[in-house]
Amino acid sequence: MATHLSVDVPDSAVGDRADRFVADASGLSRSYVQRLITAGHLTVDGRALRASSSLEAGTRLEFEVPDPEPTHDLPESIPLTVVYEDPDILIIDKPAGLVTHPAPGHPTGTLVNALLARETAEGLGSIAGRRRPGIVHRLDRDTSGLLMVARNDAAQAHLQALLKARRVKKRYLALVQGSVAAQLGRIEAPIGRDPGHRTRMAVVADGRASVTGYRVRERFAGWTLLELDLITGRTHQIRVHLASIGHPVAGDPVYATGHARRGPDSLGRLFLHAWQLELPSVDGQRLIRAEAALPPELEDVLTELRSTGEPAR
Repeated sequence: MATHLSVDVPDSAVGDRADRFVADASGLSRSYVQRLITAGHLTVDGRALRASSSLEAGTRLEFEVPDPEPTHDLPESIPLTVVYEDPDILIIDKPAGLVTHPAPGHPTGTLVNALLARETAEGLGSIAGRRRPGIVHRLDRDTSGLLMVARNDAAQAHLQALLKARRVKKRYLALVQGSVAAQLGRIEAPIGRDPGHRTRMAVVADGRASVTGYRVRERFAGWTLLELDLITGRTHQIRVHLASIGHPVAGDPVYATGHARRGPDSLGRLFLHAWQLELPSVDGQRLIRAEAALPPELEDVLTELRSTGEPAR
C-alpha cells in the first residue's frame, strides 16, 4: 500500500528547499524524493511542487510514496557478522571495503546483496526504495563497524524516526594525526558540497548544521585515538570535521594529505570504526546496546604505536 505523509511546514523551515525538507521528514534519500517530486507526488492544496520550491510557514505538504517496485538485486553469499538480532532489527558489523547498497559503480557485492541472501526481500523493510531494502543509514565503504537494518516496514519507519529525533547514540573510534589539545571537545560546523570539488564535502557557510563530539582515548607520538559521538549524520561528517580542525583521520584518501593520508606504517585502510550503537527497541520495552571491537588490522596498528615510542603528553 502506498504511504501518505502529511506535514505542516514549521517556522524553522521557511525558505528551505522542498526536496531537502521532505527527505529529512520522511527519512528517504534526497535523490529518491526528488524523483518522486518530479513525478508529481508532492502537492500543496492539490498543486504539484518542484523539488527546488522554497517552503512557506504553515503550508501543509502532502507526499505520496508509491508501492515499492520489486527488487532486482540478486542475493549473494557474502559472510555477515550479526552482533544483534530480534524480529524487527539486525545490527551488522560491516567490514571495511563492503559498500552498503548498490549504486553506480557498485551494482553487486554489497551489504544489500548479502542481506537478500540471508533475509529475502520480503524479510526486509521496503520504504526506502527497492535498491535499499532494510537500509536506514549507511557507512562509507572504507569505514567498518555497526550498521542497523530493518526487517519490516514498521521497524524501518521506527528507525528513521529515531534517527531524525537523534535518539540513536552512535559512537566511533578514529586515529587522527597530531596531538589533539583538548581532552574533550565538540565540533559545530556546517557541512555541504565542496564548491571546488563537487564529489567531496566540506565545512561551508551555507551547509547543513553538523555536530560531532569527541574525547581523547589514548595518545601516541604523532597520533591521537579519539572516541567520537555522531550527533548529526551528514555525509563524511567525522572525516570532514576532523580535517577542518587540523586532525585528519589516518589513512583518509580524500580529506587527508601527506603523512596523515598514508597513516602509520602498518595501516592499510581508513582508521575509522563505528564501535557502539544504543537505541530503543521497536516495542519500546528495552534499550538495545551493541558493540563491535576494533577489527584486528586496526588493533594491530595501535599495538605497534604503543611499542615503538613514548606516548604523547
